[in-house]
This record gives sequence, structure tokens and C-alpha cells, in this order.
Amino acid sequence: MTIREQLEERERRTLAPQAAKSADTKGRLRPEPEDGIRPAFQRDRDRIIHCKAFRRLKHKTQVFFAPTGDHYRTRLTHTLEVSQIARSIAKVLQLNEDLTEAIALGHDLGHTPFGHAGERVLNTLIPGGFNHYEQSLRIVDVLENERRGLNLTWEVRDGIARHSKGRNGMPVGADAGHRASTIEGQIARVADIIAYVNHDIDDAVRAGLLCDKDLPEEQLAVLGRSSSERIGRMVTDVVVQTLEGGLAEIRMSDRILAATVGLRSFLFDAVYENALATAEFSKAGGILGGLWAKVRESPEGFLDHRTIEEEGLDAAARDFVAGMTDRYAVNLYEQLFIPKPWVSLRGI
Repeated sequence: MTIREQLEERERRTLAPQAAKSADTKGRLRPEPEDGIRPAFQRDRDRIIHCKAFRRLKHKTQVFFAPTGDHYRTRLTHTLEVSQIARSIAKVLQLNEDLTEAIALGHDLGHTPFGHAGERVLNTLIPGGFNHYEQSLRIVDVLENERRGLNLTWEVRDGIARHSKGRNGMPVGADAGHRASTIEGQIARVADIIAYVNHDIDDAVRAGLLCDKDLPEEQLAVLGRSSSERIGRMVTDVVVQTLEGGLAEIRMSDRILAATVGLRSFLFDAVYENALATAEFSKAGGILGGLWAKVRESPEGFLDHRTIEEEGLDAAARDFVAGMTDRYAVNLYEQLFIPKPWVSLRGI
């Protein structure tokens, strides 16, 4: 047996019957030889970590645009926190940690510059709209690796495509058509909301948008007063409720779920749509709108010619603008639209 086959056998012996097994994957978009050491889901995890879109997350907004402090979250640190929470849940439930981690690390690869504000702008600009989870799947299927994609397994791709909840979506209990087919993918979905409702409070307090007395007492009484306490209570509830349900699906108790969703609603009103916090995003919207028009007007030098030929100008412009980091978008806008001061050459 190869080392990979030994690890696959270990999965069969140690993981829960409901866990996804690497050796039983539904396969990749394109067949390829197996690795001698790494099972399929571990290999996918590694490919995501090493891809360019993952590295760009460090310069993409989570909540606050271009924060000057060193301790604010970016889209990358959010992703790492989601991964940690997801793996903790998967480990206790004896599910496939590699699959869980791969989905968690890949779930936000398609996020736009300027966070959700950027996504809203692109949604109005792009014919047919824009969703970051669809773009995440496009990145791993097509755009990475010189348009060969990462060729990930079906299970990882399914989890990435079905992680999103939106403002009103539920982190657990979604119908089969709107939740991941694997229980590991369902973990990534609930870990996402556990991470952001807690770290976004932390960042909002750090930014002076909130103070402890502003937080909703009804939800704090259920979930806890500190970020650590709330995360612990949410994770414990997910584990206990899922085990009691026989690992049929990821679950939360009605009480914890209601408090979690209530805390999310509070954050939308107090932070995500706060006039002070979003003031700079109106400018960001102008930047993306200007760049969208400019690159479509002069695609040479900006857009991928193969995408234009195969899928059209809008698809190529979407890939280019959505893939930008915040600072790249700002710098390119300055280059294209801000006049440079004239410097006389006389006397030089």
C-alpha cells in the first residue's frame, strides 16, 4: 500500500460512518493520477492555500476599508478563523477535517474588493448579477493556474458553491437544494457565521463604532459576554445538537440559532449598513464603476483575450474587476483617472 492508501484506510477505521471518505470522492472535473502521499481532500486543501486568489485575500476588505490598525480582520484572516472553527467541529464529530478545511479555505476566494459593498456594486453592473460564491467556484474551476483551474474534487467544489447564506439565510436547516451535500460542507457554512458575527463585533468595538453597552442584551444573555465565550457556546451547541441528531445534518438548538441570527441582524443595522462605516464604500462604488467602464472600453492590456473570445466582454471584465484587491483597484483608478501634475523639464 502507498502512504496515501494507508491514510485512506485510516479514514475508514477512524472517521464516523457519515463522514466523507477521500477514497470515495466523486472525482475531479478532469481525471488525473493520484498523489503518492496525500489523499484527495488534503491535496485540494494544499492547492487552495498555494493559489494566487488565496494570497489576494490579505488585501481584501472584511468590514472596514483599508484599516490603518494592525489588528483589524481582512478577508484572509476571516478565512483562517472560519477554517479553525470548522476543523474544531469536524474533529469532535469525527468527520473529515481535510475536506472541511479545504471548503473553509476556499469559500471566499471570489470575494470582490471592498467587501460586500463591492459585491453589491458589481451585482448592479454585471448583466445577470454577481455572487461571490459563484465567482469562487469559477476561480477554482477556470481562472487559476493559467485558466486550467485547480481541478478540485466534487465535494470541495460543492461545499464552496453552497456555503453562502446572505442576510436572511439560515446557517443550518436549509433545504437540500441550498446546502452542501456533505456534512463537512455544512460545517463550513455554520462556521462562517460563527466567525464573522464574533470577529466583526470585535473590530467594530476597536473602530469605535460600538461599545459593549451597545450590544443586544437579549442575544448576549444566551450566547455570552465575550467573543471567546460566544464562540465556545455556539460550537458546543452545534456539536451536541448534531450528535443528538445522529449526524444526519449539522444542527443548532432553536435558542442558540435564534440568538446567532439575531446578533447577525444587529450587526447589519449597526455596522454593515452604518452610515459612518459605509461612507467610504460609496467612493469605492465609484471606483469600481469607473474601472468597469474603462476596461470594457479599452480591453487591450487589461482583459483576458481568451475569455473575451469564449465568453464575451462582460465575463472578462467581471473576472478582472472582481479579482482585484482593494489597493490594486485604488491604484489603478488613480492611474487611469487622476491627472498627474505637470513637471517642466527646463533647467534639468
